[in-house]
Amino acid sequence: MVKVRTKDVIEKFNFELVCGEEGIHRPITTSDISRPGLEMAGYFAHYPSERLQLLGRTELSFINALAPEVRKERFEMLCTDITPGVMISRSAEVPMELIEASKESDVPIIRSHYKTTRLSSRVTNYLESLLAPTTAVHGVLVDIYGVGVLITGKSGVGKSETALELVKRGHRLVADDCVEIRQEDQDTLIGSAPELIQHLLEIRGLGIINVMTLFGAGAILNSKKISLVIVLELWDPKKVYDRLGLEEEKMRIIDADIPKITIPVRPGRNLAVIIEVAAMNFRLKRMGVNAAEQFSNRLTDVIEEREHDDL
Repeated sequence: MVKVRTKDVIEKFNFELVCGEEGIHRPITTSDISRPGLEMAGYFAHYPSERLQLLGRTELSFINALAPEVRKERFEMLCTDITPGVMISRSAEVPMELIEASKESDVPIIRSHYKTTRLSSRVTNYLESLLAPTTAVHGVLVDIYGVGVLITGKSGVGKSETALELVKRGHRLVADDCVEIRQEDQDTLIGSAPELIQHLLEIRGLGIINVMTLFGAGAILNSKKISLVIVLELWDPKKVYDRLGLEEEKMRIIDADIPKITIPVRPGRNLAVIIEVAAMNFRLKRMGVNAAEQFSNRLTDVIEEREHDDL
């Protein structure tokens, strides 16, 4: 399914469509934008024709210095059947040869008042957010002290109930049941709720509640970077759980590895408090304070001292 078309870019930034109306439904498959400087000089060996093309003051001043027949040839090669559009910055005048090439190939010519660099960055950021790899995870996403915590586990383990307790303690709900995740950078995952269930929380025996209506606008958040994954699982007496916190597990989501903590669930354990402390401890670790490592180092020192005394 096509995620974004040239028409979407035009509407998003209120660009002026100079010509090429029949091509505004062309798909845009990459967030990269090309500034065809070498192409204007005649080198089309590696021309990325599938990208949006951006002509700034430099490219236009160069091409306008060429002979009309050369300009015609270069613009005809610039406008291909798969080129989603040609953007003109600074509301510059569009060369007549480019308009003629656009009419022949139905490539939209878009004009903007933005400066070239600003136009490139704004359109690139917009396309990256739409074209980023996405997935959906069954779980709950909560903002705890500024840390985006994704709580996962089997159905019925208590994820939504824990999220409700966290919201009551002043934290913010992002998504319940289904978390839509997009990868905006190599290690940056942004989670959000599907529009249909936004701000809603399902509690077994109680039904669906609207968190924003009950707790106010300060209790919800539309999206959040995922920094920590907490897996809730039923207590297994045969399994050995980490008691010091020295082990660092990771969970791979799309192409990013996110720190993971497994918390066993049994009656009497206050999961909300445990997860809250886990988020605070995660923040401390990012600041360079690791209680588990400090304890391990102190223990090692004590053992070495006793061995030295025995000698």
